[in-house]
Amino acid sequence: MERSKIIAYITGGISIILALAYLLIVSLLDFRGEMLPAPVSQIPSTVLVKNIVENLSVNL
Repeated sequence: MERSKIIAYITGGISIILALAYLLIVSLLDFRGEMLPAPVSQIPSTVLVKNIVENLSVNL
């Protein structure tokens, strides 16, 4: 019974350390500020698709 208690304490300690590390990482990432989306290209997507199709010589 003594060995199982030691394993339980070690497992509990590891889980608490992981939880604290997770909270630290999340708070650091949240502290960086608002996440901005990637900039959208000025070229419409239909033009890009047309150019890709023409470059690949694919007939649709």
